[in-house]
Amino acid sequence: MAVKPFAYSVLEGIALEMRANPNSAFFWEYQDPVATLPTGEVLNLAKEFGMPRTSGRGWAIDEHWIWGAAAGVAMTGVPTVARVPSMATIYAIEIVFNQVGKLRYMTGGQVNMPLVLWIDGAGRTKGSAGQHTDVGQEVWYANIPGLKVVVPSNAYDAKGLMAAAIRDPDPVVYYGYSEVASTAPMDVPDDAFTVPIGKAAVRQEGKDLTLVAWGPATIDVLKALPLLQQAGMSVEYIDPRTLKPMDFDTVTASVQKTKRLLVVEHGHYTGGFGGHIVAEIAQRVPGAKVMRLAFPDAPGPGAEGMMSWMRPDAPKIVDASKKLMAS
Repeated sequence: MAVKPFAYSVLEGIALEMRANPNSAFFWEYQDPVATLPTGEVLNLAKEFGMPRTSGRGWAIDEHWIWGAAAGVAMTGVPTVARVPSMATIYAIEIVFNQVGKLRYMTGGQVNMPLVLWIDGAGRTKGSAGQHTDVGQEVWYANIPGLKVVVPSNAYDAKGLMAAAIRDPDPVVYYGYSEVASTAPMDVPDDAFTVPIGKAAVRQEGKDLTLVAWGPATIDVLKALPLLQQAGMSVEYIDPRTLKPMDFDTVTASVQKTKRLLVVEHGHYTGGFGGHIVAEIAQRVPGAKVMRLAFPDAPGPGAEGMMSWMRPDAPKIVDASKKLMAS
């Protein structure tokens, strides 16, 4: 056990799986698979495993080609991870929609697809402007049959979910948000372990209100929780970790207790995954009070003040919780 940042933890999870399986592979574009511990220890996947098990800088910056090549390798049963930035996945989603998600079904289960599509998600932060601040595109992939979707919110889950995704026979979309990756390091085991896909984490127990958030929204929720306690609210906070398959049993049990649900996400309001969560719980717990907080239907601005005004931050979470409690 050691204190590890998100970036090191996820690469360590990949390295351990690659050491265990000499055929597994890792492809990337321009973000070298290198991370460093606070103690100075360096992990470099390209240096350790070399070509052709890692792609190297000689590969073109072409997301469709990288995901397509990784899918081809995974079709042979070889676990493969392919990493691309969030703003470029639109070029590659065609092959995911038409082939990757459907292959096991179309072959009657004869072909496994141990493929991890690692997406470096953007963040609702200042200075990056519209093309580099979009969040919530995990809902695109959740809508494609055959895919699983995971969104780690800390270094421990980053390592455990990556290992689980690599071992899964189905293709898994792994959203590693940059804003989450910049949070404080935490204790993470040195050995290989998995965080179960499809199992939510109850981060805090409470009796008055159920709060659900994932990805970068967890940063704002953690700031809001002490404020909610000061306001006299007992909040049960659930981090889904996996959006597909979603652990609705855990959320349902919580809302049956609290009778109230607030879903916070950084994705856009229209069509956001939070709407799916609210709809499902409304059917499972008739009479429950529900509310959503999300980013407005507009591109992310570059100005810090505008971004703060639009972001569903801690004060907005507290205000929404008070309104929900009063309803």
